[in-house]
Amino acid sequence: MGFVSIETERNMMTKFWKEHSKFATVEEMMLDSNAQELTQHELPEILSLLPSLAASDVLELGAGIGRYTRHLIGKARHVTAVDFMEKFVEKNRKDNSHLGNTEFIQADVTKLDFPKHSFDVVFSNWLLMYLSDQELKSLAEKLLMWLRPGGYLFFRESCFHQSGDCKRDFNPTLYRSPAYYNHLMTSVLQDESEKTEKKCYGFDMVVNKTVQTYVKVKNNQNQLCWLMQKVRRDVVQQHQGGFSTFQEFLDNQQYTRRGILRYEKMFGSGYVSTGGISTTKVRDAEYIGSYIFRGMATYLVPECIGFPIDTSLVQFEVSDATKRKFPDSTFDVVYSRDTILHIRDKLDLFRKFYSWLKPGGKLLISDYCCGEKPWSPAFQDYVNQRGYILYTPQRYGQFLSEVGFSNVRAEDRTEQFIQVIKAELQRAGEMKEEFIQEFSQEDYDAVVNGWTKKLQRCETGDQRWGLFYATKE
Repeated sequence: MGFVSIETERNMMTKFWKEHSKFATVEEMMLDSNAQELTQHELPEILSLLPSLAASDVLELGAGIGRYTRHLIGKARHVTAVDFMEKFVEKNRKDNSHLGNTEFIQADVTKLDFPKHSFDVVFSNWLLMYLSDQELKSLAEKLLMWLRPGGYLFFRESCFHQSGDCKRDFNPTLYRSPAYYNHLMTSVLQDESEKTEKKCYGFDMVVNKTVQTYVKVKNNQNQLCWLMQKVRRDVVQQHQGGFSTFQEFLDNQQYTRRGILRYEKMFGSGYVSTGGISTTKVRDAEYIGSYIFRGMATYLVPECIGFPIDTSLVQFEVSDATKRKFPDSTFDVVYSRDTILHIRDKLDLFRKFYSWLKPGGKLLISDYCCGEKPWSPAFQDYVNQRGYILYTPQRYGQFLSEVGFSNVRAEDRTEQFIQVIKAELQRAGEMKEEFIQEFSQEDYDAVVNGWTKKLQRCETGDQRWGLFYATKE
C-alpha cells in the first residue's frame, strides 16, 4: 500500500463515521446490532474500573451519544464531553444537558487543545483506533499535559480485528495490538520543570485487561481497556539501573522474552520460577482447592490442586498490584508465586490483600527471602542488581500478622529449594546439547553459572525461600 497522507486518513475516518451516525442510535455508535444487551452489561463493568470521580474534572473523548456521559456527570464535579460527529453531540446534549455541570464540544480530537493541568481524569472509549500512529502519539503527549499530576487516563479499544456485526462498505479502523498501546503510552514524557526543580511525568500502568462483557456475550477476547496514571518519572530508583520505569526495568533485565524462554526450558512450559510444577504444587490441596473456583483470577495449573480448572472462569490482566483497587471482601483466595520480592512496601500490599479477602479467605505465598544480616558482599551486589527487597521468612510472617492475618505459618523451605536447584543443574547437564542448539553456548553458560551461584547463596545462608499461609478471620 502506498503512502497515505494524514489529511487523507482523517477524511476517510470522517466519511466512515458520517455514514454510521445518520440516526445517532446506540447500534450505530457501537457498530453492533446487539448494542442494547452489550451496553447493559458493559456499563457497570467499565465504570467499576475507574478511580473515584468525586470532585474531579473529567474529559470524555469520543463521547458519542452519551452512553457514558450521563454516568460520569452523576459522579464528577464537571464533565467535558467531546465528539467529532455533530449528530452524536446533538443527541448527547439533548439527553444529558439538563443534568448540569457539563460542556458539550463538537471537535476533531486531533485539533483539540486545553490548558495544562485542566483535568483529573480523561475517559476515552473507542477513539484511538481511529487515529493514525502519528496522531495517536501527538494525542498521548497532549493527554499527559492536560492531566493534573496523579490524574488518570482510561481508554478502551478494539484490538486485532473488529467486534461489531454492522455492515461496513469500507473500514479504515486501525486494529492495533495491546502491546503497541502499552509501549506507546508508557513511552511518552512531559517535561514540567520549574525554575527551582526538574519535573518530568509519564504514564504508569494500573491495569490492562479484556472487557469481560464481550468475552461472555460474544466470546470475543479482543476488546481491551487500560487505566493509567500520570506519575513523576525524573526520580529513578537506584535498583532500576537507569530505566525510567520499574516495568521497563523488569522487561529489559530479568524478564526479557529470551530470558523467559530460557526459564521455561529449565522449569517447564509456562513456568518462570525455580522448580516449575514441583514447587508450585500445593501440598494441602484442600487448603486452596475448595476456594479456587470463586477465588482470585490467577493462574493455577490443574496439577496444583488435583482437579481440572475451567479456564473460562479465569480472567487475565496486566496490572500493578500496588496500584490496583478491588472492593473489600472480593476474593476467597489470594495466591502469589515468587513475585512480591520485587515490591518495596510489603506491608501496604498485605493490607490490600487483607481487605480484598472475604472473611475466612486464605492467603498462600511463596517468595524469595534472605538470611540475617550482615550479608556477604556478593549477595548484596546480587540483590542490588536485581532490585529485590528481601526479608527473612520470620519477618515476612510478622508482616502478615501485623496487618491482621490469623493462623500465619511462615515456613523456611530453603532445603527443598536447594534440592530442586541441584536437580535442575543435573538436568541442565543432561540436555546441554539440546539447550545450546535451541539457544546458544553463551545462554547455557549463563543459566548454569546463575544456578550455581544461587545454590551457593542458599548453602551459605544468605538466600532463603519461604512459603506462607494465612487466614482472614
